[in-house]
Amino acid sequence: MLIASTAGFFLGLSLIVAIGAQNAFVLRQGLRRSHVLAICLTCAASDAALIAAGVGGLGKAIGALPWLPPLMRYGGAAFLAYYGLRSLRAAMAGNAALKPEGEVEESLAAALLTCLALTWLNPHVYLDTVVLLGAISTQYPGEGLAFGLGATAASFLFFFSLGFGARYLRPLFARPASWRVLDGLIALVMGTIAVSLVWNT
Repeated sequence: MLIASTAGFFLGLSLIVAIGAQNAFVLRQGLRRSHVLAICLTCAASDAALIAAGVGGLGKAIGALPWLPPLMRYGGAAFLAYYGLRSLRAAMAGNAALKPEGEVEESLAAALLTCLALTWLNPHVYLDTVVLLGAISTQYPGEGLAFGLGATAASFLFFFSLGFGARYLRPLFARPASWRVLDGLIALVMGTIAVSLVWNT
C-alpha cells in the first residue's frame, strides 16, 4: 500500500508540475491574492475527481466514444486561444493596468468559471490524469485506492504551494514590466497548447 501511494504521489506530481494553462492561472491569482483558497481548492478537487475516474476505469469508457475526444479537443483549443489572446492584450496594455493594485478584481464566480474551464476543457488533463494515471494504477492490483490517494495528495500539495507561495514573488511583480512578461508567457503557453491540440488532430 505504501509503495502504491508513493508511486501515485510522485507520478501525479510529475504530471502537474510542468507549466500549463491551469498552473499559469493559479500563479497569476496567487500573485494578485485573488480568491486563492477557492482557486486552489477547485483545482485540487477537480484533479481528485479526475484521478478517481481514471483509477475507476473511465479512460476505457472515453475510448469507446469516438465523438468525445474531438469535441473536447476543439472546444479546449478555442477556449485556450481566447484566454491566450486576452493575456496577450494585457501584456501589450499600458503599465498601470498591469499593477495588481490598479486592477478591478474579478468576482469569485468569474474566477471559478475560468478555473473550471481551464481544467475541464483541456484534453491534456484527461490524457494525463484519467488515461495515463488510470492505466498505470492497474500495475498495483488491489491497491488502486492507495495509488489514487497518493496522486490526489500530490495535487493538493502542488496547487496550494503554488497559489499561496506566489506571494513571495510579489516584490518582483511590483514592477509593471514583470507583469508584462508574465502575461506574455501565459499567452505563449495558452497559444502553444491550443495550436498543439488542433495540429495533432
